[in-house]
Amino acid sequence: MPVELTNESGVVLVESELQDVVLFGMSQMRVHPDAELAIVLVDETAMEQLHLQWMGEPGPTDVLSFPMDELRPGRDGETSAEGILGDIVLCPTVAASQAEAAGHSVMAELSLLTIHGLLHLLGYDHSEPEGEKEMFGLQADILKKYSDQTGR
Repeated sequence: MPVELTNESGVVLVESELQDVVLFGMSQMRVHPDAELAIVLVDETAMEQLHLQWMGEPGPTDVLSFPMDELRPGRDGETSAEGILGDIVLCPTVAASQAEAAGHSVMAELSLLTIHGLLHLLGYDHSEPEGEKEMFGLQADILKKYSDQTGR
């Protein structure tokens, strides 16, 4: 599963951990092994511009997802179609503020946001209560399994 990670944020972090968590999430969602995904880490100014341009909302946000081929999770033991999942854009400084408020590490917050972004790329949405329950449940399940497997 090719995952390209670009850090334009100026924040130093262990990028391989984000790649590991997203690859784990992709395998849990039975995404085709050759599906492509990009993760881009940006500063607050860049995130604010993207947030305003694509969501019409001012201020920086923590994560944005930009799907490409509208791939969906694999079903019934099969993997998804091959293709390009899209881009996950993360803002580490916003994530750091949220991590402090939540009482966990910045990497834990970035991992959560990465899985959240992945689920959006796979068609999940939390705008309605039922969708929120499903998406946040999957997110928690994937992160728990990842933590159990890696100790992170």
